[in-house]
Amino acid sequence: MKKKDKGNYLDFIPVKAPDIKYQTDGDGMVTVFIEWKGFYHRIAQRFFHRPRVSDIRLDGYGSFVWLAIDGVKDVHQLSKELDAQFPGMEKSLSRLIKYLEILHDNRLIHWKGEA
Repeated sequence: MKKKDKGNYLDFIPVKAPDIKYQTDGDGMVTVFIEWKGFYHRIAQRFFHRPRVSDIRLDGYGSFVWLAIDGVKDVHQLSKELDAQFPGMEKSLSRLIKYLEILHDNRLIHWKGEA
């Protein structure tokens, strides 16, 4: 089973992984680039024509959160900014936490102080 994180999510501080590259287009939409490394990824690239670098285009909410992550703001501050930017969003806190969990599980971010 997956080990549960101890503590309150609102106090966690997300930090972008230093090896993840991204760019922002003119509309403020973010594209994250993930380089696939390792033995099995090289096999997939060679035999199954998988790309060496995948580009993931984030939507408006995802782009806003990605750009707001600065390694200083905790989840609570991010949720306040998200509510101010998108006032009509339903269940914004639970959506933000789930989004951050997905980013964390895919190693695009880590929590400050995490080994």
